[in-house]
Amino acid sequence: MYSLILHGRSLAQLQKRRSFSVSVTLFRNASTSFSSSTSVADASPRDTRKGKNFTVSYLVGSLGLPTKLAESISRRVSFADRSNPDSVLSLFRSHGFTDSQISDIITDHPRLLLLDAEKTLAPKLHSLQSRGGAELTEIVSKVPKILDKREGSSINFYYDVVRDIVEADKTPKQSCSRRGNKMRNVLVLRDLGMPQKLFLPLLISLAEPICGKQRFEESLKKVVELGFEPTTSKFVTALRMLYQMSDKTVQDKVNLYKTLGFAGEDVWEMFKKYPFSLAYSEKKIMNTFETFLGLGVARDEFAGMIMSSPQCIGFSAEALKRKTEFLVEKMKWPLKALVGRPQVYNYSMEKMIVPRGNVIGALMSRGLLRDGVSEPPPLPSVFACTDKAFLNRYVLKVDDKELVAELMAIFNADSAS
Repeated sequence: MYSLILHGRSLAQLQKRRSFSVSVTLFRNASTSFSSSTSVADASPRDTRKGKNFTVSYLVGSLGLPTKLAESISRRVSFADRSNPDSVLSLFRSHGFTDSQISDIITDHPRLLLLDAEKTLAPKLHSLQSRGGAELTEIVSKVPKILDKREGSSINFYYDVVRDIVEADKTPKQSCSRRGNKMRNVLVLRDLGMPQKLFLPLLISLAEPICGKQRFEESLKKVVELGFEPTTSKFVTALRMLYQMSDKTVQDKVNLYKTLGFAGEDVWEMFKKYPFSLAYSEKKIMNTFETFLGLGVARDEFAGMIMSSPQCIGFSAEALKRKTEFLVEKMKWPLKALVGRPQVYNYSMEKMIVPRGNVIGALMSRGLLRDGVSEPPPLPSVFACTDKAFLNRYVLKVDDKELVAELMAIFNADSAS
């Protein structure tokens, strides 16, 4: 079975080789109802921003991470004091981890910076070091989530398993001394070309798509046939999705999508684009369908929207309504524009849609867009660009310096809300 999968994969690779003043103030005030806070009730937005700003500064200064990467990490963890993170970094260095390895560890698993270095992390590192020593830094830097395992037999077992795989992987096609489905299956993924950074975490994952034999073979065969690339995380996600669902469940969801206007091949194309599209319950899929119909989307438009941006299936009805109401009712974009560009629903209401929308609204209120045209510009020109490109396109080119300052204040205030 495995040889057939590998052979099929080789053929697929060969075939593949043959993506302002009063009007401005009124406009801003009118938009406040469309922007809601996502912070914890006891934490003010200012405190949250302060913590994130400190986190970004710390990650850049202490680990040398690029600012954009640090900003991304700050959305996962945030702290306003350096004492605990410093203790964690010092602990890693005391065990021989290089700065490069520590950066990799924190990038992959930043929550470690929030743990108690001496009480939580130190005992685990001491225990693992006693089992091999030389391999400790290599293994933990490759699979930092192993430190989430409980101290004792649990973490020791997984450490030994990962170590065996790492050693086996140093010689192509080398077998592993340990036997069992997980080990065999991981080596199959390795031989398909999957890198360590993708298959090693599967060994310690709670949602393991590498257990068993028959189910793994069937799921892997389907993923390979669909053309997923083993070097990408999307391959792992697709394998996990198919492994967790029975054939009947998968077929039921495919049939449901068909009743909503999809062709059978469209469903699998959507799955290739966004594997989570088959993970949603039938109830959730129907709720999203009904929500869009309620917003004015035609039945024959729904499939096209979801094919273009399948992430929309996962959004709550409230989020879809808020974004549609702001963009259509307040900003006056025609609903057809959203139907043709559903990716706009993927953007953050608070961080992108409202601040950029309010800037556009302020310019429209003064007749400063497209020779006084009162219609908003095309959605892609407003949202399918970086903040820098947006500001250069709509704000910084304005001749009036006072108005530029006012527009920047609108943009920054709404971005931080």
